[in-house]
This record gives sequence, C-alpha cells and structure tokens, in this order.
Amino acid sequence: MFFFRSKACRELDNIINDIDQYLMNNYKDLAHESRLKLEKRTEELFSEGKLNEKQHHAYMLKFRQYTYKMQGYHH
Repeated sequence: MFFFRSKACRELDNIINDIDQYLMNNYKDLAHESRLKLEKRTEELFSEGKLNEKQHHAYMLKFRQYTYKMQGYHH
C-alpha cells in the first residue's frame, strides 16, 4: 500500500531506501549521514504534525535498529 502513504512517510521511506543502498554498497559515511537524517526528519515531521504517534514510533524504531546494526561500522 505504498501508493496511499502520506508524503511525509514516503520521504522517510526514501531515506530508509538510501540507507539500505549505502549499506549494501559499503558507503559507510553516507549510511551514517542518512541514518542521522532519518532521525532528524522523523522528529521534524512529528513536531509539525505530519506523522502520528504510531508512525513516529515505527520510524524511530527503524532508526534504533540501524543504530544498533551500524555500531562499530567505521573505516
């Protein structure tokens, strides 16, 4: 049901897609930057009222999963 998602959710999904691509291609710096961008945009969109609590929780959970997965992921 990707086509019926809000513009805010699509934006965050694109960031997640970028993270996955960067991880797959071993672009460590870009993966970290995108992970931080995911957190920042999630918080911004939630504070603007463009995400509800359930969506906010789901995207922050995804951010925490990437944070855990990328521990020690440096050059």
